[in-house]
Amino acid sequence: MRFVAAIAMTDPAFIVPMAQTAEEAGYDAIAVPDSIAYPRTSDSTYPYTPDGSREFLEHKPMLEPLVAIATMAAATERIRFVTNVLKLPIRHPVIFAKELTTLAVLSGERVAVGVGSSPWPDDYEIVELPWAGRGKRFDECIDIVRGLATGEYFAFDGEHYHFPAIKLNPTPVGPIPILIGGHGEASLKRAARIGDGWMSAGMSDEQLTTTLARLRELRQEYGRADVPFEIHAISMDSFSVDGVRRLADQGVTHTMGGFSAANPYSCDPDTEPLQAKLDALRTYADNVMARCAD
Repeated sequence: MRFVAAIAMTDPAFIVPMAQTAEEAGYDAIAVPDSIAYPRTSDSTYPYTPDGSREFLEHKPMLEPLVAIATMAAATERIRFVTNVLKLPIRHPVIFAKELTTLAVLSGERVAVGVGSSPWPDDYEIVELPWAGRGKRFDECIDIVRGLATGEYFAFDGEHYHFPAIKLNPTPVGPIPILIGGHGEASLKRAARIGDGWMSAGMSDEQLTTTLARLRELRQEYGRADVPFEIHAISMDSFSVDGVRRLADQGVTHTMGGFSAANPYSCDPDTEPLQAKLDALRTYADNVMARCAD
C-alpha cells in the first residue's frame, strides 16, 4: 500500500510546509483537487456528498492544481503528485499537454494526473463548451495528451479536435500516468479500457467494495486484468492498520490519510493553524503508515 496526503482547500501559504512535512514523514504522494470557479447561481448538485450540496466549496481556497504542484515540487525532492481529480474535457488538450509535460520535466517526472469529466454543466458553460458529447471529448483529450507526451510528431483528426503533426519539447522520458475518476458506469468503463488507474471519491465502504468488484470485471472484459493499474481509494478502513490491509486485499494500491480536525465539507472558514495540520500528517504516519510497514 502507498499512502497519499491530501493538500486542499487550505491557506495557500500552508501548501509548501505541508508538502515538505508529508515527504519527511514518508508519504508516497500528495493529492491536489481541481475547481475552476464557483457560480453565484446554479441548480447543479455535487455527487459526492449525501445531500448533493456543494455550498462548502464557495469560500474554500482552490489553487490551480498544476501551478500548486509546481510550487510544491520545487520545495521537495522525492514525493509524487497527483491531481484528484482534474476536469480534463473543459481544457484544451494541446495547451494542457504542454503544461503537463513541462511540469513532468521540471518535477523530475513526479507527476500523475487523475482526470474526470466534471459533474457540473456550469464548468462547460463558463468555458463555452457543450455539455453534450463530453464523454467523446474526454476520450479525445486523453488520446491527445498521451500522444503529445511522447515527444514524437503527433497529429489528430477526431470529432472535437483536429490538428496536423506537431511535437512538444521537452517531454518526460516515461509516460505520465492517467487515472480516471468517477463512480458511474461510464467512468469505470473508461478506467478499465484506457486508464492507468482509477480514483474514488466519497462513497461508503459497501459501495467501494461493489465498485472494485465491477472494476475487476471490466478490466477482465477489456483484456487488461494483468496490466499495471493503480487504485486510489479512501474509506473508514484507511485509518487503521487492519483496515488498510483489508483495502490492500481488495486491490487498492493507494489510500489517503493524515487529515486534521478541520472539516473540508463545512461551509465555515478553515481556521485551523498550520501546526495542527503538520501534526496530523505526522500522527497518521506514526500510527498507521509505520505499523503497516512492519
